[in-house]
Amino acid sequence: MEFRMERGALTDAVSRAARVLPARSPVPVLGGLLLDADTDRLRVSGLDFEASARVETEAHTVRPGKVLVMGRRLLDICKVLPEGPVECAVEGSRLTVTGDGSRFGLSILPLDDYPALPPLPDVRGTVDAGEFGSAVAQVAVAAGRDDTLPTLTGIRLGLDGSTMTLAATDRYRFAVRTLPFEAKAPDVTADVVVSARRLTEIARSLGRSGRVDVSVDGGSAGFEHAGTRTTVRLLDGRLPRHDKLFALGDTAVAVMDRARLVEAVRRVSVVADGGSPLQMTFSPGPDGSALLQAGFEDDVAAQRLPAAFDGAGEMTVAFNPAYLTDALSSFEDATVRMRLLGPGQRAMITGGEGAGPSTHEHLLMSVKPSLL
Repeated sequence: MEFRMERGALTDAVSRAARVLPARSPVPVLGGLLLDADTDRLRVSGLDFEASARVETEAHTVRPGKVLVMGRRLLDICKVLPEGPVECAVEGSRLTVTGDGSRFGLSILPLDDYPALPPLPDVRGTVDAGEFGSAVAQVAVAAGRDDTLPTLTGIRLGLDGSTMTLAATDRYRFAVRTLPFEAKAPDVTADVVVSARRLTEIARSLGRSGRVDVSVDGGSAGFEHAGTRTTVRLLDGRLPRHDKLFALGDTAVAVMDRARLVEAVRRVSVVADGGSPLQMTFSPGPDGSALLQAGFEDDVAAQRLPAAFDGAGEMTVAFNPAYLTDALSSFEDATVRMRLLGPGQRAMITGGEGAGPSTHEHLLMSVKPSLL
């Protein structure tokens, strides 16, 4: 096998495929990337027991063929290669990689031991690539990190006609994003759970323009876009539905500048040691404001910000500062709207610029305010 291509294109293909490689594996060949050169195309493939990836790109093929090499080592080499054309060729028991006077050799892994990539499930429809990537990032912040509760480490992927719903929760917060979905058939439905870490990696490997084909069956989900094809095994179980939880009824409402609020939360929470809460006191009226406070005894911090507050009177609520920062940072709107039931109750954060075909909602459990 022998092929030539630009260093940037090779590095991009290798890095996208390498995202699915396991950090450590008892099966050495699963640490490998399969390079398949044929008819001026190069396909780079990788897999482990949970996910697979195949990236196809243009290359000048001199001799068609396949070779399996250690993926992370190949990626390290690609990152330090000089800019310009790169030539890769199998010479005996190694793959040589040369470019602008640099030359590397990689030992070849046994190709016969490498398992076949799983097939792509049936395509259910397509979604905008950029919007899908943003949506995954917005809900992933609420996914659990405790591997003893594997279902809560996932993102719910729901398909219902012309709507895709992504949702995640760790029991203390719940993020939901809906976006338009172009189904292959009017009756397309799905309700599955995909690893948040895996889905985030997949979304990052896809381009930010064009359409993504979305595939789902009983055991896996697949995504294909611009020559990149990935699959991931589904998690067992189901995430709780958010419909009733998000029905708050009558609430007080605060609208604030998002960037200023994020900055203030980060600044004030510097003194919030040991997971102590950040307290927000909202005052109504023409000069409405929000007073942010954190700390204990002599180690305290406070900042007041303008806030358009619609409530029966002054209200004080408190939040885990890390959770609040994650929630606010997941929005892209210039302003955010906070719907508040009261101390120790649910609070809903949404974008402050009105609803559209896509919605993003982030529910947080507030905690009882503590005296500063």
